[in-house]
Amino acid sequence: MVQQISSTAELQAVFDANTYVAIDFTATWCGPCKQISPIYNGLSETHSVPNSLAFVKVDVDEAQEIAAAYNITAMPTFLFFKDGKQVAVNGKPVIRGADLPSLRAAAEKLGGLAKARAESAL
Repeated sequence: MVQQISSTAELQAVFDANTYVAIDFTATWCGPCKQISPIYNGLSETHSVPNSLAFVKVDVDEAQEIAAAYNITAMPTFLFFKDGKQVAVNGKPVIRGADLPSLRAAAEKLGGLAKARAESAL
Protein backbone atom coordinates (compact mmCIF):
# COMPACT_ATOMS: atom_id res chain seq x y z
CA MET A 1 0.00 0.00 0.00
CA VAL A 2 1.33 3.42 -0.97
CA GLN A 3 1.53 5.97 1.83
CA GLN A 4 1.03 9.67 1.02
CA ILE A 5 3.73 11.81 2.64
CA SER A 6 3.21 15.52 3.22
CA SER A 7 5.95 16.48 5.71
CA THR A 8 9.59 15.80 6.41
CA ALA A 9 8.60 14.33 9.78
CA GLU A 10 6.32 11.78 8.08
CA LEU A 11 9.07 10.87 5.63
CA GLN A 12 11.59 10.48 8.46
CA ALA A 13 9.17 8.16 10.27
CA VAL A 14 8.98 5.97 7.15
CA PHE A 15 12.79 5.94 6.88
CA ASP A 16 13.04 5.01 10.58
CA ALA A 17 10.54 2.14 10.23
CA ASN A 18 11.88 0.58 6.99
CA THR A 19 15.21 -0.52 5.56
CA TYR A 20 14.16 0.30 1.99
CA VAL A 21 11.92 3.11 0.74
CA ALA A 22 10.74 3.93 -2.79
CA ILE A 23 9.44 7.47 -3.34
CA ASP A 24 7.23 8.64 -6.21
CA PHE A 25 7.45 12.43 -6.55
CA THR A 26 4.22 13.36 -8.28
CA ALA A 27 1.76 16.19 -8.95
CA THR A 28 -2.01 16.16 -9.42
CA TRP A 29 -1.72 18.10 -12.71
CA CYS A 30 0.94 15.77 -14.20
CA GLY A 31 -0.38 13.55 -17.01
CA PRO A 32 2.42 10.96 -16.94
CA CYS A 33 2.07 10.79 -13.14
CA LYS A 34 -1.61 9.87 -13.52
CA GLN A 35 -0.71 7.18 -16.07
CA ILE A 36 1.95 5.48 -13.94
CA SER A 37 0.19 5.89 -10.57
CA PRO A 38 -1.92 2.69 -10.78
CA ILE A 39 1.16 0.73 -11.83
CA TYR A 40 3.19 2.12 -8.90
CA ASN A 41 0.30 1.22 -6.60
CA GLY A 42 0.30 -2.33 -8.01
CA LEU A 43 4.07 -2.64 -7.57
CA SER A 44 3.58 -1.55 -3.97
CA GLU A 45 0.97 -4.22 -3.35
CA THR A 46 3.22 -6.89 -4.88
CA HIS A 47 6.58 -5.92 -3.40
CA SER A 48 5.98 -4.08 -0.08
CA VAL A 49 7.38 -5.87 2.95
CA PRO A 50 6.18 -4.57 6.35
CA ASN A 51 8.98 -2.88 8.30
CA SER A 52 11.39 -3.53 5.43
CA LEU A 53 10.19 -1.95 2.14
CA ALA A 54 7.72 0.93 1.90
CA PHE A 55 6.36 2.70 -1.17
CA VAL A 56 5.41 6.35 -0.67
CA LYS A 57 4.20 9.27 -2.74
CA VAL A 58 5.12 12.90 -2.30
CA ASP A 59 2.99 15.55 -4.02
CA VAL A 60 5.55 18.20 -4.97
CA ASP A 61 3.00 20.99 -4.59
CA GLU A 62 1.91 19.90 -1.10
CA ALA A 63 5.39 19.03 0.19
CA GLN A 64 7.63 21.58 -1.50
CA GLU A 65 10.32 21.31 1.19
CA ILE A 66 10.78 17.58 0.48
CA ALA A 67 10.86 18.12 -3.29
CA ALA A 68 13.44 20.90 -2.84
CA ALA A 69 15.58 18.75 -0.53
CA TYR A 70 15.91 16.12 -3.28
CA ASN A 71 16.19 18.62 -6.17
CA ILE A 72 13.06 17.33 -7.91
CA THR A 73 12.58 19.21 -11.19
CA ALA A 74 10.46 16.78 -13.23
CA MET A 75 7.48 14.59 -12.45
CA PRO A 76 7.21 11.77 -12.00
CA THR A 77 10.60 11.18 -10.41
CA PHE A 78 11.34 8.01 -8.45
CA LEU A 79 14.06 7.81 -5.80
CA PHE A 80 15.15 4.81 -3.73
CA PHE A 81 16.62 4.66 -0.25
CA LYS A 82 18.36 2.17 2.01
CA ASP A 83 18.68 3.06 5.69
CA GLY A 84 17.54 6.61 4.89
CA LYS A 85 20.25 7.22 2.29
CA GLN A 86 19.54 7.55 -1.42
CA VAL A 87 20.86 4.61 -3.43
CA ALA A 88 21.03 3.53 -7.05
CA VAL A 89 18.94 0.50 -7.99
CA ASN A 90 20.08 -1.47 -11.03
CA GLY A 91 22.63 1.27 -11.66
CA LYS A 92 20.06 4.07 -11.69
CA PRO A 93 20.12 6.60 -8.84
CA VAL A 94 17.01 8.33 -10.26
CA ILE A 95 14.19 7.32 -12.58
CA ARG A 96 12.64 10.36 -14.29
CA GLY A 97 9.42 10.16 -16.23
CA ALA A 98 7.05 7.25 -16.70
CA ASP A 99 9.88 4.75 -17.38
CA LEU A 100 7.87 1.62 -16.67
CA PRO A 101 10.58 -1.01 -17.40
CA SER A 102 13.09 0.70 -15.07
CA LEU A 103 10.45 1.22 -12.36
CA ARG A 104 9.33 -2.43 -12.50
CA ALA A 105 12.94 -3.64 -12.36
CA ALA A 106 13.72 -1.39 -9.39
CA ALA A 107 10.61 -2.51 -7.48
CA GLU A 108 11.43 -6.18 -8.14
CA LYS A 109 15.05 -5.71 -7.00
CA LEU A 110 14.08 -3.85 -3.80
CA GLY A 111 11.28 -6.34 -3.12
CA GLY A 112 13.71 -9.25 -3.39
CA LEU A 113 16.25 -7.56 -1.10
CA ALA A 114 13.56 -6.67 1.44
CA LYS A 115 12.11 -10.20 1.45
CA ALA A 116 15.56 -11.75 1.89
CA ARG A 117 16.33 -9.36 4.74
CA ALA A 118 12.98 -10.06 6.43
CA GLU A 119 13.50 -13.83 6.13
CA SER A 120 17.02 -13.66 7.53
CA ALA A 121 15.70 -11.76 10.56
CA LEU A 122 13.41 -14.68 11.52
